[in-house]
Amino acid sequence: MALSAAELARYHRHLALPEWGAAGQERLRNARALVVGAGGLGSPAALYLAAAGVGTLGLLDCDRVELSNLQRQVLFATADVGRPKVEAARERLLALNPEIAVRAHALTLRADNVLETLRDYDLVLDGTDRLATRYLVNDACVLLGKPLVSAAIHRFEGHAMTYLPGRGPCYRCLFPEAEEGAVASCAEAGVLGVLPGVLGAIQATEAIKILAGIGEPLLGRLAIYDALELRLLELPVSRRADCAVCGGNPTITAPQDAAQACDEAALRAINRLSAAALRELLGSEGRETTLVLIDVREPREFDTRHLQGACNIPLAQLERRLGELAGGAMPVFLCRSGRRSLAACALAARAGVASPAHLEGGLLAWAAEIDPDFEVAAG
Repeated sequence: MALSAAELARYHRHLALPEWGAAGQERLRNARALVVGAGGLGSPAALYLAAAGVGTLGLLDCDRVELSNLQRQVLFATADVGRPKVEAARERLLALNPEIAVRAHALTLRADNVLETLRDYDLVLDGTDRLATRYLVNDACVLLGKPLVSAAIHRFEGHAMTYLPGRGPCYRCLFPEAEEGAVASCAEAGVLGVLPGVLGAIQATEAIKILAGIGEPLLGRLAIYDALELRLLELPVSRRADCAVCGGNPTITAPQDAAQACDEAALRAINRLSAAALRELLGSEGRETTLVLIDVREPREFDTRHLQGACNIPLAQLERRLGELAGGAMPVFLCRSGRRSLAACALAARAGVASPAHLEGGLLAWAAEIDPDFEVAAG
């Protein structure tokens, strides 16, 4: 279908590009792109994809807007604090461009839903801040044969790379394996507010080029941006013949959650406690099992507020301090949102700790469901 008069006016600057023309804009209008993570990277990427005219734009995130997000997550305004991110983002994107369709996915990606979620999209942009999710998205894109544009940020630096099926290395070729918590999160290490804007714009550029069929993508190259020195470096990356997912003899043939490095018995032993269930356990008199509350946040977060009786063992220190856990007690790992505590459970299970548990939704869930006055340190 030919572009409408409104589309001709809206996208005039695109149409004026000889490399683009009406054909490129029509390809973009018929495209479907999914942005995983509506945070610092996903915000600018989604805004530029919407403005460019990507016909169907998916946005996936399970979090709510927090005041500390606004320093870098330009999709949101102060009035959005407390709202689900995908709900607020959908309104913002449609206000920018009502000609497109925006799908909101308010969910946590897992091995059992990632293929179904990604299947309907032509291209995926990964802007998550979780290593486990990066691997999950990468593996799903390789298995589905979907292009993937990845980026990550840390303090004053960021990097980006693009995967095209059969044409270059995937994320696991570059980073075969890493433990969750090995790299400090933005909440722990801090991040320059404008940094994700640069990397998110690079992601949007790559996605638009691929969807419109112009230019050369960032294949076999890792772009590294140093904001303090204002340098953009490039490192060659080769496809690994022994890559676990895209190599010649892959060992990953289906999506796997991070905890699947444990054996199945250990996985079944992990207890996922709701805030209400934890409160009930803490209030039970004469319970058979002793609970040990272990807060795996950073000390400054712990010092802001913590559950009574909890001890602080930051996730990065947990492996070498597992010997401090009392024998026969059930450790219950706590963190801000449930991400680090689940990683702690997986680590503990691999080390042979019996029946590790974690608070699903973290202390944010405790504050929302149990104690509204409970103050959780900002991320």
